[in-house]
Amino acid sequence: MQTQDRVKVNQIAEAIAASQKYLLSIQNPAGYWWAELESNVTITAETVLLHKIWGTDETRPLHKVEAYLRQEQRQHGGWELYYGDGGELSTSVEAYMALRLLGVPAKDPAMIRAKAFILKRGGISKTRIFTKLHLALIGCYNWRGIPSLPPWIMLLPKAFPVNIYEMSSWARSSTVPLLVVCDRKPVFITNPTINLDELYAEGVDRVRWELPQSGDWTDLFLTLDQGFKWAESLNLVPFREEGIKAAEKWILERQEATGDWGGIIPAMLNSMLALRCLNYDRSDPIVERGLQAIDNFAIETENSYRVQPCVSPVWDTAWAMRALVESGFAPDHPVVVKAGEWLLQKQILDYGDWAVKNRQGKPGAWAFEFDNRFYPDVDDSAVVVMALHLVKLPNEKIKQAAIARAVNWIASMQCKPGGWAAFDLDNDQDWLNSIPYGDLKAMIDPNTADVTARVVEMLGACDLSIDSDNLERSLTYLLREQESEGCWFGRWGVNYIYGTSGVLSALALIDPQRHKLSIERGAAWLLGCQNPDGGWGETCRSYDDPSLKGKGNSTASQTAWALIGLLAAGEATGKFALEAIEQGIGYLVATQKSDGTWFEADFTGTGFPCHFYLKYHLYQQYFPLIALGRYQAVLR
Repeated sequence: MQTQDRVKVNQIAEAIAASQKYLLSIQNPAGYWWAELESNVTITAETVLLHKIWGTDETRPLHKVEAYLRQEQRQHGGWELYYGDGGELSTSVEAYMALRLLGVPAKDPAMIRAKAFILKRGGISKTRIFTKLHLALIGCYNWRGIPSLPPWIMLLPKAFPVNIYEMSSWARSSTVPLLVVCDRKPVFITNPTINLDELYAEGVDRVRWELPQSGDWTDLFLTLDQGFKWAESLNLVPFREEGIKAAEKWILERQEATGDWGGIIPAMLNSMLALRCLNYDRSDPIVERGLQAIDNFAIETENSYRVQPCVSPVWDTAWAMRALVESGFAPDHPVVVKAGEWLLQKQILDYGDWAVKNRQGKPGAWAFEFDNRFYPDVDDSAVVVMALHLVKLPNEKIKQAAIARAVNWIASMQCKPGGWAAFDLDNDQDWLNSIPYGDLKAMIDPNTADVTARVVEMLGACDLSIDSDNLERSLTYLLREQESEGCWFGRWGVNYIYGTSGVLSALALIDPQRHKLSIERGAAWLLGCQNPDGGWGETCRSYDDPSLKGKGNSTASQTAWALIGLLAAGEATGKFALEAIEQGIGYLVATQKSDGTWFEADFTGTGFPCHFYLKYHLYQQYFPLIALGRYQAVLR
């Protein structure tokens, strides 16, 4: 090896050591890792609205939200859905609403700029349904323009083609409480009382309180909605109170002891709104636990207060463990042993909503959050299994039993097309995305390439097995999902770089010679996306515009994903793209900060494609460490 290469090896070793040191410094004494999960400002704005409705705003440091919202406003006057998107209408309206509720006058310079941004894009009438719903709660929009949600939906049998269990878990846990809210159609008085008449581009006197037409068959739903509204006006809604009681019972049954619902803020906020509509008292233990759970998702600094949409300790811990072991930590190192034992304690042994459609599976999965018994997911469970497989725990029998339970549960969750979804089995009635209420296009949870790849990677990496026919179905599904360019779609990470990295990591471990052509095509696509600086990046806009596949400013996490995919492809085919990989490693080494961390402003996580994005603050830490560790192993 030449001297120049020796220096490079030393640099890599130093980068790995610095990254490992940083991860060790932020491990919680209980054994887990957990960092901020950032989204756009609507989550915080809606939390302000909730506290104003409940009258609990004075007991929270909401005055700090003003500073946060001002900080997040961009020069153009609006607020972003994700970093650098140019501003987004609904996000901006909700931020404006929150600032007004916090007492900021409409004549404030920041509000004047925001108003101009909002009106230029069509004003409130052009916002999404959920923004309008939140405005309707305080009389800033008319309930006539909100889709009706008949409470009798709760009473439809589970075997019926349409029922709440045909919705994705996140849509279900958010929608059931809204059955109560949309039935009651409350208008709450807040302090201060506000109106947002200035945000109607056409003038508030000329607003048409109606649902937008699509000009296709889906307008049939508008006719149905008119029928529902007619029945409501005449008090002819069948089984109205029975549906409300069923929804209330469902909400109460699914509250965790910690107060959480569904592990996500939308479900928690909506459940609290439903309880308010049902006249629960503020001092009721159910309400107090719910408010405390929302507080637990908040991040308060000296001058700022913001709320996360979710928390990711199980996910972060499993990936951090993998990063440390794959970069050189011994499998029995006390740090990873403590983390592994913490993960074992988090395995969910209760039946959740998944069991409605999965009659064969038995509990044994993991969820994303600290507490979420009803909604474990396949992706987390597969990653946890791989993390546990890498470490040696004091009681290996307990570990192996936990892994066996998880694998059996995952196997039982395989969907009919051959892949795996995140939370549910065969949750794929796409027409639900066409109802007026579903304008985020996130009403279902079908199987996806990235989650399927994670399961296949787990099987190969841990030398585990499922029924051979089912494994074959999953591989066929993955090959069928490959795009014409050679890449794969990323449902839960941005975007094709994420999906392609995951599938290459999977195919490289299961009969790679058979899949050699697909692997080579995927690797070739990644190589074609490399930026001149040696890194990789992809904009969230690639979900809206496929011509932007694999295009964007380089980021640490996406560079790491590309490297992980290319290294896997090289291992599988014996053809390492050495120059491109070295340039990618060089990018990671060059952009690492002195404290061992990387920084990226971009959002590289996905909530709902085209509509909601996430920034996992540890993605830019453990994925680069995994890439560096695997490259170091190849060099050796």
